Amino acid sequence: LTDKPLKQVLAKPDTSGRLIKWSVELGEYDVKFKAKPAIKSQVLTDFVGDNTPTECMEENPSENERGMWKLSVDGSSCITGSGAWLVLTSPDGWMLDYALRFGFKATNNEAEWEALIAG
Repeated sequence: LTDKPLKQVLAKPDTSGRLIKWSVELGEYDVKFKAKPAIKSQVLTDFVGDNTPTECMEENPSENERGMWKLSVDGSSCITGSGAWLVLTSPDGWMLDYALRFGFKATNNEAEWEALIAG
């Protein structure tokens, strides 16, 4: 075979004799190249937020913690922006979740701090 990507074989078959051969062979089957889109960071943030366990990990919470609400925060940043995911859980298990999108550039660490401050 070849070490060239399929897109290059289909788009520029004249770069080598072997590539021309494969272009002719693949041309019989009407093969088209379609680039795989990149996964956006917000999709990953949403996935983590949706699939993060919200129940308390401790089996026997202390007496002081039984009536406390739990706040979980997560932040992320990428080239297109930054944001945060907040989940507030009541002592009886009721959950309130909220997503934020920041209007300024921030690193991952800064986004996590902004999420904590927003919560």
